[in-house]
Amino acid sequence: MPNTASLTFPDGSVRDYDAAMTGAELAESISKSLAKKSVAVALDGVLQDLSDPLARSGRIEIVTRDDPRALELIRHDTAHVLAEAVQELWPGTQVTIGPVIENGFYYDFARNEPFTPEDFPAIEKKMREIIGRNKPFTKEVWSRDKAKQVFADKGEAYKLELIDAIPEDQDLKIYAQGDWFDLCRGPHMASTGQIGSAFKLMKVAGAYWRGDSNNPMLTRIYGTAWANQEQLDGYIHMLAEAEKRDHRKLGREMDLFHFQEEGPGVVFWHAKGWKLFQSLVNYMRRRLDEQGYEEVNAPQVLDKSLWETSGHWGWYRDAMFKVTVAGDDTDDDRVFALKPMNCPGHVQIFKHGLKSYRELPVKLAEFGNVHRYEPSGALHGLMRVRGFTQDDAHIFCTEEQLAAECLRINDLILSTYADFGFEEVSVKLSTRPEKRVGSDEAWDHAEEIMGNVLAIIEEQSGGRIKTSVNPGEGAFYGPKFEYVLKDAIGREWQCGTTQVDFNLPERFGAFYIGSDSEKKQPVMVHRAICGSMERFIGILIENHAGHFPLWLSPQQVVVATITSDADDYAMDVVKKLKAAGLSAEPDLRNEKINYKVREHSMVKVPVIIVCGKREAEEGTVNIRRLGSRDQQSMTLDEAVASLSQEAITPDRRRSMAQ
Repeated sequence: MPNTASLTFPDGSVRDYDAAMTGAELAESISKSLAKKSVAVALDGVLQDLSDPLARSGRIEIVTRDDPRALELIRHDTAHVLAEAVQELWPGTQVTIGPVIENGFYYDFARNEPFTPEDFPAIEKKMREIIGRNKPFTKEVWSRDKAKQVFADKGEAYKLELIDAIPEDQDLKIYAQGDWFDLCRGPHMASTGQIGSAFKLMKVAGAYWRGDSNNPMLTRIYGTAWANQEQLDGYIHMLAEAEKRDHRKLGREMDLFHFQEEGPGVVFWHAKGWKLFQSLVNYMRRRLDEQGYEEVNAPQVLDKSLWETSGHWGWYRDAMFKVTVAGDDTDDDRVFALKPMNCPGHVQIFKHGLKSYRELPVKLAEFGNVHRYEPSGALHGLMRVRGFTQDDAHIFCTEEQLAAECLRINDLILSTYADFGFEEVSVKLSTRPEKRVGSDEAWDHAEEIMGNVLAIIEEQSGGRIKTSVNPGEGAFYGPKFEYVLKDAIGREWQCGTTQVDFNLPERFGAFYIGSDSEKKQPVMVHRAICGSMERFIGILIENHAGHFPLWLSPQQVVVATITSDADDYAMDVVKKLKAAGLSAEPDLRNEKINYKVREHSMVKVPVIIVCGKREAEEGTVNIRRLGSRDQQSMTLDEAVASLSQEAITPDRRRSMAQ
């Protein structure tokens, strides 16, 4: 049949259609109810307008509004409605760009007087009015001359720049919703009415045109949009929870750390924060020891030649802290760099001394302090810093050992996350990026092994661990697993990684002696669990809202007196708690007990033991838990035994049970 498209449906059925048929017509031919619910079609996974001809053969899906993929369209359309509302309310305002971002969208506007949040009610009212008009989204392809003339006549100077930036071989698309139109790549839903009412404008910010401080400052209005009101309410609630849990706020309240201008992007750890940091390190050390890792320490400063050999100098030079050292002899001038990662140093340690295949796998671990230059605008508390500690490890193994080692790493990562309260974890396989090193054959081999391991991970978890593939997101030297955990309020955090590397051992000439007495190149596996220890602590603070389990809390128990008659007894209680391995401090101040309890609750002390004259006489204590008004009375010996049992770390508890 001439001019036909052979379409494969999700159920596997294949049917031929006129290639000129649009997505809307296809949906109508299937059922009128489906046509009403549809907002787009996906041809071979790529979304396109319902009004577009199907044009070619491929896998076809009718996308309805409740499809997760429709959420991006809802947000994109809402951004266009925002721009129309602003120009209706304030004629003469220029619109620039308005992309979809995580959880929402923004639009940048050029106006003499910047917008403020006080403008939001009027804008949102106008947006609802535009949505209520239910005007169809229509698309036209214009010539460059026509587009430039039309936007010039409208006084839209920024659109003229955008038109000039579009490659000549790309169509110049104009989308209209009623009389209002904009330059846009699309796609869009069928009409403004499909957007719904689950949207909200969130904040304003200044933004330089095209991110260049030499360009004019624009006003950026951020918004969020969802498929229904329940999702919007959930998102707003999550933001409120996130604000309460902000690790920077809790870090100040709990006296854990601070930042200051003289050390941008590096952490000033206070005593309690450093205790928390060391508790995390000590936990990880015990877990690594169980798995046969050897802890090493590579130099902090290395000559640039090492980074040139590794390839990092060419790929990451701009993100490295560099220093030139001038010796007595000008020929001795050298360029050094603070290490941004530990891997080249670990290869040097592996190479020191001859290795036999019998010794493999060799597992080298380091809590390495690394430095990377992050733009000042990107710095964000513990989550984005310039100096941090990696719980880094590198495994040197044979190709035959690779799959088994990746599975052992997986088990270690998942059990570690579970110990810290993270049960919902997903694993993503990131494959070869466009810019990479190594042969296609090596990448094929590595990706095949990692793909097989990913399937085993999902199978062994019984589907509990969700897996997926991120095409093109691998490291420049090899494919990797990314471990993404979900916290208590539903946010996702990418933490652990497992990265296969056939490249670095080759670059550095690392080898071992095989069973045939010949030199063999090992496979190198880069592995991190927490990733950045600082960032992981920030995640822990926010996940637990500062209310750590007793085993992890940097300040476990405060013993507070009701009257001075109990001071001596309180000190005996502290002494017994410390002897049992607990972190305990007395509070003997001449303050009311309610004041003391409130103050220690504010800094998230998990257990407050209250002692008065009666408790001193009877040898008992009253225990108050953070977040509870209830009190529990017990003998001192019972309290010490109970709390010391509760404070046992999860890994030690497992060892005791074996």
